[in-house]
Amino acid sequence: MKYFLYRLDTPRPTFPADITPAERGLMQEHATYWRELMKKGLVVAFGPVADPKRPYGIAIIQLGDNADPDILGAKDPAIKANAGFSFEVHPMPSVVLPEHHA
Repeated sequence: MKYFLYRLDTPRPTFPADITPAERGLMQEHATYWRELMKKGLVVAFGPVADPKRPYGIAIIQLGDNADPDILGAKDPAIKANAGFSFEVHPMPSVVLPEHHA
């Protein structure tokens, strides 16, 4: 199993304080997408990060050795909507998990 950090960057530093109704709907689709991946065992955790410089979201992804994590990011509804969101995926060479997780 390989692990990755997914980072979703928001369209502007003031997000989500000034979220539009369309963006709110998009964020609901985004959360549903990541919950479904979690149910499939592909995501360990996900959620928003309240960084005062610029809010963003993260997910910890776990995939088989040959799987491409960028595909999960590209299929995120926030990315597919072309609404100003962007993402990065970075490998996590070492991950510590609780014993009950494995």
